[in-house]
Amino acid sequence: MTALDLEAPADPRGARPGRGLMRRHPTRAAALACLVSFTLFWIVQRLAHVTMLDLMVYRAEGFTVRNGGPLYDMVATSAHLPNTYPPFAALLFTPLTLLGVPEMRTLATAGNLALLLVVVHLSLRLAGRPRRLPGPAATFAVSALLVWCEPVWTTLRYGQINLLLAALVLGDLTRKDTHRLAGIGIGLAAGLKLTPALFAVFLALAGAVRAGRLLRSGAGARAAWNPWLRQAAVATTTFLATVLLSALALPRDAHRFWTEIVFAADRVGEVEITANQSLRGALARLLHTHDPGVIWIVVAGLTAALGLALAAGSLLRGQRAWAAVACAATALLVSPISWSHHWVWCVPMVILLGSEALHRTGTTARRWWAAATALGLLFSSFALWWVPHRWHHHEELHQNAAQMLLSDVYPVAGLALLALTGARLWRLGRRPGPDGAAHRAGTGSGA
Repeated sequence: MTALDLEAPADPRGARPGRGLMRRHPTRAAALACLVSFTLFWIVQRLAHVTMLDLMVYRAEGFTVRNGGPLYDMVATSAHLPNTYPPFAALLFTPLTLLGVPEMRTLATAGNLALLLVVVHLSLRLAGRPRRLPGPAATFAVSALLVWCEPVWTTLRYGQINLLLAALVLGDLTRKDTHRLAGIGIGLAAGLKLTPALFAVFLALAGAVRAGRLLRSGAGARAAWNPWLRQAAVATTTFLATVLLSALALPRDAHRFWTEIVFAADRVGEVEITANQSLRGALARLLHTHDPGVIWIVVAGLTAALGLALAAGSLLRGQRAWAAVACAATALLVSPISWSHHWVWCVPMVILLGSEALHRTGTTARRWWAAATALGLLFSSFALWWVPHRWHHHEELHQNAAQMLLSDVYPVAGLALLALTGARLWRLGRRPGPDGAAHRAGTGSGA
């Protein structure tokens, strides 16, 4: 059962087995499919003996905070993993120390599966879906499929917080612009892991452009202070509050993080390993070097400028869903390290392409469905793990062309998404009307 099946009109020629249930009780049918899929997923993860290494690191951070030890000298698990997050995250991890390891792992798995439902729901809402189907039915049906994407699998395998970060950001972007809490989620996400701060930058950029237009049209300064600028300000204030809180609670660790650890990108891990699906990792593999240096800085800078421009331009034209995924792709591409599980933003990406297909008919719809299916299969293929990738063996520095392509599938997908966003903006700019755009339901305000 797919979202396409659920959104398709009824077939008057007779029902196939199971179709009657989906038509009469779509939410129940989708919930059952989701339960079966999630249960199978949980069983397979247990059979694979997932380690939840990152969750154990989070727990060790919580113990370090409770015991007053140096947060950035600790290492945890047999892999000797260090802490790389801002100290605010360690404060939030302290409740993990109150649980036993089995209970913590069970709670983390259940919590991440629940967060996947939240992310799918918010992604559908951002894309303006569903229109004929009950919202819960679409959420359950899509979640049953996308739980098998590699970034989601790996997030649960390691007990990561990526789905929580995506939910915080999407929760902000799907609120009404005038909502007084809009921006808090982005600020909290940035306080936990710095990369989501790019969403505040993109909102500030779009808000500044809108303010300039208003001022040139004769509007006063009060009118120029638009909701996007306010949302960026709320996000920034919330982030600074997390910094202040951690500085008060953990002054020594906070000082060390903001003066030393934040600049130590290589502390996270080897740049060239396959798991690093950022532009820096791709360039390291392409150039057969541990550090692409200035080349990466130039490429990342250009990509950041282009991606922010595309995201802001999409928002200014009422294409909020495209703006969100463009900003997410940009953040993942330009970050020094973007592990494969950071790409849980594949969930709203696939949903957006599917929504575009549902909006169209004929050949154009088939092309969008092909794009959505290809992206979904790419993120579900685990293709990046088909190449030699043993830890500390540096095999990625000796890849051939085919292996490089497989180990760079996510950066390629991110760049393709930015190119598609640019092509859409170019076509919208050629249309008549305000801002050259026709605000379509489903990719507009997202409110």
